[in-house]
Amino acid sequence: MILHIQIIGFILTLLAFIHIGFPKYFNWKEEQENLSLINKQMMSVHTFFIALVVFLIGLLCLTSANELIETNLGKKISLGLGIFWFVRLIFQLFVYSPKLWKGKNFETIMHIIFTLFWIYMSTVFFIIYFN
Repeated sequence: MILHIQIIGFILTLLAFIHIGFPKYFNWKEEQENLSLINKQMMSVHTFFIALVVFLIGLLCLTSANELIETNLGKKISLGLGIFWFVRLIFQLFVYSPKLWKGKNFETIMHIIFTLFWIYMSTVFFIIYFN
């Protein structure tokens, strides 16, 4: 399980840094032209804090895999992370519209990859808690 936690940590750290490119990739400058200042800034601030939390979870996994697996507190944190990523999986499947990815090669591949990643993380963290 330690290796699985470390893999998750590496991928989450990478995912956190990928957030840096979101404004350019998703063309936020033009997309946000009609938004109020508060909505523009909320989008930027929320993206930053999502990236920060993803990075910190990744760092936790990279530096504290043993503790997550072997201690009572670590198991409780793992349960919380399992719930968090399971809810993220639910959103991936039932909140995001399929119009965002169906019929688009890159988007479909990303949808499948992230669906599998959310399943993987949820499963690993739940296994840790329930073992």
